[in-house]
Amino acid sequence: MKKLLSTVAVAAIAVAASLGAASARDQIRIVGSSTVYPFTTAVAENFGKTSGMKTPVVESTGTGGGMKLFCEGVGEKFPDATNASRRIKKGEFADCNKNGVKDIVEVLIGFDGLSFAQSKTGMPMKLSRKNFFLALAKEVPDADGKLVPNPYKNWSEVDPSLPNEKIEVLGPPPTSGTRDSMHELFMEPGAAEIPAMKALKEKDAKAFEAAWKSVREDGAYVEAGENDNVIVQKLEANPKAFGVFGYSFLEENISKLAGVPIDGVAPSFETIADGSYKPSREMFVYVKKAHVGVVPGLDKFVAEYVSDGATGEDGYLAEKGLVPLPAERHAEVSKAMATLEPMKGDELK
Repeated sequence: MKKLLSTVAVAAIAVAASLGAASARDQIRIVGSSTVYPFTTAVAENFGKTSGMKTPVVESTGTGGGMKLFCEGVGEKFPDATNASRRIKKGEFADCNKNGVKDIVEVLIGFDGLSFAQSKTGMPMKLSRKNFFLALAKEVPDADGKLVPNPYKNWSEVDPSLPNEKIEVLGPPPTSGTRDSMHELFMEPGAAEIPAMKALKEKDAKAFEAAWKSVREDGAYVEAGENDNVIVQKLEANPKAFGVFGYSFLEENISKLAGVPIDGVAPSFETIADGSYKPSREMFVYVKKAHVGVVPGLDKFVAEYVSDGATGEDGYLAEKGLVPLPAERHAEVSKAMATLEPMKGDELK
């Protein structure tokens, strides 16, 4: 019994020491998605001005990079929250739990559209998700339905109605949540429209998944890093290139860039909100409940984030390109955040 009590005491001291270390830091630290970064930065700045506390430090590390940092542990040297342009994955949730990050609060902040954009000086183009898959997949079906290395060099080879211009797309790296969204919102549904790929899905689901998750590596697709502003600059310099990034960046640069209509619908605040623009996604912030009450103001920061003034229909984040949740859903999220109920993770993929 004494040995058991001693072990429990040591464990308790270790946890207390970890949380005590967090209390040595009096400034909230947030990492994660470059797409969510502008929204969280705006909330952080407003929080700093109105709360009397220090403005939280927000770093743009990409969704995957942010999750890795967030899940490494509890305490001063680990971030309090992470931004994500997709939902946390089952494997990431497991990594968090393994490292003692057990009470994770999921904050749904709104929607963003995944945009395919070009310079306003470029030749206007309309694209289907089928075209997108055929242009960027590592392997595509030939005339006999067999997967072969992507042979298409120009857009017109993908579809005669498209410009006779070289395929050049700048997009996110594998560590980015935007890259995950590109696969799930463009590549998978685009592949499913092709009869040979649909047949492959029915015959071998794993082979189908491998096909839509693979992007060509011959220069047609260029990984432009986690900073979406780099893509914007390159599109300005090259009117024949296209870029993949969140709608908020298109909104910020609407004087320079134009969104390409996808399946007949252009990305806009209205089309994302009403669901007619199909490549849209949910945006999240994940918070460590273990740091609430230890790092000053963390609970109040979350409350500010889900307030009507920030993520409500007429909130200041809408001006930055965030598409708000429907009023009823927003009210549900705000109410849930009052108790900071941790997620269970049972429904994660």
